[in-house]
Order: sequence, then C-alpha cells, then structure tokens
Amino acid sequence: MSVLFAILLFSILIFVHELGHFVAAKLSGVQVNEFSIFMGPAIFKKQVGETLYAVRCIPIGGYCAMEGENGDSDSPRSFTAAAWWKRFLILAAGAAMNFVAGLLMLALVMGSANYFALPVIDSFAPGCTLNGENGLREGDRILKLDGEAIYVESDFSLLLSVHPGTVHDLVVERDGEKVVLDDFVMEKHDFVEEDGTVSHRYGFSFRVTEATPGLKLRHVWYQAVDTVRCVRLSLQMLLSGQAGMKDVSGPVGIVQQISQTTAASETAVDALLNLLSFGSFIAINLAVMNLLPLPALDGGRIVCLLLTTGAEAVTGKKLNPKYEAYLHAAGMVVLLVFMAVVTFKDVFVIFQR
Repeated sequence: MSVLFAILLFSILIFVHELGHFVAAKLSGVQVNEFSIFMGPAIFKKQVGETLYAVRCIPIGGYCAMEGENGDSDSPRSFTAAAWWKRFLILAAGAAMNFVAGLLMLALVMGSANYFALPVIDSFAPGCTLNGENGLREGDRILKLDGEAIYVESDFSLLLSVHPGTVHDLVVERDGEKVVLDDFVMEKHDFVEEDGTVSHRYGFSFRVTEATPGLKLRHVWYQAVDTVRCVRLSLQMLLSGQAGMKDVSGPVGIVQQISQTTAASETAVDALLNLLSFGSFIAINLAVMNLLPLPALDGGRIVCLLLTTGAEAVTGKKLNPKYEAYLHAAGMVVLLVFMAVVTFKDVFVIFQR
C-alpha cells in the first residue's frame, strides 16, 4: 500500500506540475506538441489539434513537450519565440501548481481539525523559571525565536531543535506591543505531573482554541509557509555540514516514511489524514526544490532566461540557445547520478535493518 500510495502521489504531483506548464503554454500561445502522463511506449494516445495527448506504460514522470524548447525551431509559436515574460510564467507554472496541490491537501487535513494549539502562553507550572517580571507572562504570543518567525505552536519545538542551547532571543506580543527578550535563558526542569510521572520540560503550556473556519484557513497557509522554511533550513544545514547524505531521502526513503506514517496511525481516517499531510509536505518541497537555480531544474532555466534576456537587451544580439541546452543536459546527468546515489543509500539502509 505504501508503494501504491507513493506511485499515486508522485503521479499526481507530476501530472499537476506538467499541467501547469501545459496551461500556461496554451494561454501564452506557445505550441504544445505533446502532453504525456508517464514514460515509455504509449498505451493510449489521441491527437487533438496540434497536441498529442498520451498515457504511457511506465508509471514514472511525464512531460509537456513544447515546440522549440531547445531552440531548434523557426516557428513563430515556438517556446523561444515567445516574449520573455511568457516564458517565465510557463517555467514557473509547474512549481506553482505543485504548491497549490500542497495547499489543497493541507486544506483537507485542516478541515477535519476541531482544535488548534496557538503559540500563546496559557499557563505556567509551579516552579517554572521562565515567568516573571523580566520573563514570559500568561497571554504572551511568541512571535520569533532566534530571528525565525513562529507561525504555529509546533514551530517552537522545531526551531529549538534547529537552534539548540539554553540561551535564546525571543520576541513576544504582550498587550498589543512587541517585547524583546534577548539572551533569554530557557532551561528545562523536572516537573511532577498529576498522574505522578515526572516530565523534563520548560514548564508552560500553549493555549488551545476552537478551530474556526478562519483559523483553519490561516493554519493552511502557515503550514505551507512552514514547509517552505523547512526546505530552506534543510539546505542551510546541508551546506553548513549540520546534515549529510544520511539525512537525504529519495523515492525509496519516502516509501519507507509513508509506511511508518500509516503504521503509526490508529484508524484508517487518521492514516488518510496523515498521508495527506505527508503528501502536502512532498508537494510543497517539490515546488521549492524545482525553483532552485540549478541546471535542469525550472529554477535554473528561469535564471538562464533572465540572464540571456538581459544580455540580449544590452548587446542587441540573440544568444544561441544550444549552449543553454548543453548546460541543462549536463545538469540532468548530475541530477540523475545524485538520485541514483541517494536511492542506493536508501536501499542499503533498508538491508542493514
């Protein structure tokens, strides 16, 4: 079931991605030669006007083939003949559709919520060392932690894991005003719970409120923004050495995570909601990653588009698009090699267990 869900998820995300390119190209007057779902030999195809619509037999990938994508066409309706801003919109439309798909999945998840925890301090446990005249107070809404915005309650623990230590910079909203708590010492202590157990925590609780329609919509957006930030933080950790290849997952690793997500769900409904939440995370991740300024990705193509447009405006000469095609081809080779390495690592981890 995990494999089937992963295939279904990636198929949907690839479909909506290519659909974004397709719709933007059609609206921009660019000729689309083929719109295909999956790869390999066609099991169904139909020519409608200038476009061949096909479903192929290998359930991986898909594509929207536009006339003259690589600059090898003299057609006035080719991709390279379109105005630069139209090409920009066509290239960005795929990632935009993935982001929208992520929002829709989040909306389905949030629609079932009855309550939300807010980043607002509700109460302090006896013996807590964080409250007081120069500390936190009941009703404080935590706005920032170490320079990062707090959108939802879960951001607090997430950012503390990214910025470990006992001294943090906080910004809170108190009685309608912002209060800055720089170099604020936050230490965990042992607290005896009502059932007699001992927990090691900070000693305060966040406010829980009813999930109104407006609050649900805000949480959909907050979670989407949070996912974008998670991608940024992950890239920062990779570049700084805080994370390595062992922390990177490919399709095989994602299937494993899907399996763990469903196994941890108590009911079928919980499993579905958890899978939708996971799917939204993947969708928004793909949207952001696809816009990175790397060759072969839409982000790299957008950067090349802006650079060549600027160079052509200055020099008055049209640059040969074949050189950009070579760059993206090389980038695709590097990307495929990287994916192969990550997949091998994921399979190796499975066999080690």
